[in-house]
Amino acid sequence: MDSGSWHLELPYDLWVTLPVSGARPSPRYKHAAAVFDQKLYIVGGSRNGRFLSDVQVFDLRSLAWSNLRLETELDADKTEDSGLLEVLPPMSDHCMVKWGTKLLILGGHYKKSSDSMIVRFIDLETNLCGVMETSGKVPVARGGHSVTLVGSRLIIFGGEDRSRKLLNDVHFLDLETMTWDAVEVTQTPPAPRYDHSAALHANRYLIVFGGCSHSIFFNDLHVLDLQTNEWSQPEIKGDLVTGRAGHAGITIDGNWYIVGGGDNNNGCQETIVLNMTKLAWSILTSVKGRNPLASEDSVSVAFRVVGLIVLGLSVCSAIIEGEHHLVAFGGYNGKYNNEVFVMRLKPRDIPRPKIFQSPAAAAAAASVTAAYALAKSEKLDIPKTLSSKFAGIGNDLSEKDVRTDIDAIKEDKRVLQLSLAEVRTENSRFREKIDEVNSTHSELSKELSSVQGQLVAERSRCFKLEAQIAELQKMLESSQTIENEVQILRQQKSAFEQEMERATSVQTQGSGGVWRWIAGGQ
Repeated sequence: MDSGSWHLELPYDLWVTLPVSGARPSPRYKHAAAVFDQKLYIVGGSRNGRFLSDVQVFDLRSLAWSNLRLETELDADKTEDSGLLEVLPPMSDHCMVKWGTKLLILGGHYKKSSDSMIVRFIDLETNLCGVMETSGKVPVARGGHSVTLVGSRLIIFGGEDRSRKLLNDVHFLDLETMTWDAVEVTQTPPAPRYDHSAALHANRYLIVFGGCSHSIFFNDLHVLDLQTNEWSQPEIKGDLVTGRAGHAGITIDGNWYIVGGGDNNNGCQETIVLNMTKLAWSILTSVKGRNPLASEDSVSVAFRVVGLIVLGLSVCSAIIEGEHHLVAFGGYNGKYNNEVFVMRLKPRDIPRPKIFQSPAAAAAAASVTAAYALAKSEKLDIPKTLSSKFAGIGNDLSEKDVRTDIDAIKEDKRVLQLSLAEVRTENSRFREKIDEVNSTHSELSKELSSVQGQLVAERSRCFKLEAQIAELQKMLESSQTIENEVQILRQQKSAFEQEMERATSVQTQGSGGVWRWIAGGQ
């Protein structure tokens, strides 16, 4: 096989494994990957619970692997203070983006984790590796998050911190000043999650898909407007997609390709595509079974057609001889993988970017459009316009035709005025509803404050009653003691009375004998 033209032998929209010469890197998943200058860079990952720290390079021209040896110029005092003694420590669940001639590595899980997120770099021109100093509101350290490049800023969303707390916060990193900032968002954000994917659309919208919590695998899609910092969950069209986590995604010309992933029971068998303009899912290719399927039908024997049903893989895009290709590596599907997978994409129409509008924004836009059209029609000089319009045509049109056109324009104006009136009425109804909701909210707030006050009073009364009950219990205990003492006194009194009766009886008997003796003497 000619290594310089191997891509010409690939079928369209099918995954194939590339034949690799030389030694391969160790199998892994939850690594990070990026393509630069026709080379695929693989950094870190995990295998059998062990984190990896190597940097592997796959040349897409020669189809050969090599190991990148890194150098460092980090200050020894700084590394000792921060505990970052390694050139590149073993890591997993991190993210990596290409910025100029550098690869930026953000977050991830380490054996020696820090409290805040660390940004590392690899200079591909000098092979220099180090830690970039950042300032501002640095986010908490995490893994399984997403990082998306927007101009000269990075957007970080979600993930899982080192205590396994799930996150759904949003942070910006300005790459020109290396300053962090937390984003205050409005509306309902996505549920906290990790191992999701995120993409940028129209340089304005951050789209988040899938991921999981500790018990739920999501198939939802959320949109963050980066101009208003407002979350929304738009209606999605097309094929139904299942919940998944551990997948990988890449955008090409307005299409978002999602590869791999799965839940606790099954891996996802299909490679899906989101048309980001229409917000419609479609299945690009699908396979059956758990393991990659091999076939050589209609393909050169140098390649194997496979289906990617793996978790924790990476996917990148590469342009080879003017054609877009997806390049995937690694993952786990019952065993750890170190294959390189490629899909040659069939040329597709480039969709126009879509502006996502909330209902209020859509109504406002309709109002502006109708008002503008009405203003234009009112300022229009009908006779002059028509005379200039038909001056070059001649006098073929009759006055009746001109009148007909004028009547048609007036009718259009009337329709626009009615439409504008309807929009204004609708806006008025919206304002009334908003006022009603605000009034209800105010009343409920007052009721809540009143109930809270009553609750505080009831709690105070309960505390007093409990104190009184305690005093009564003490009194009951003391009364029981008094009753026992009274009973003893009663017993003593009864015994004393009996003793007195006996004494009185004896005395009476003694007195009667003396009187009898006196009487007998007489």
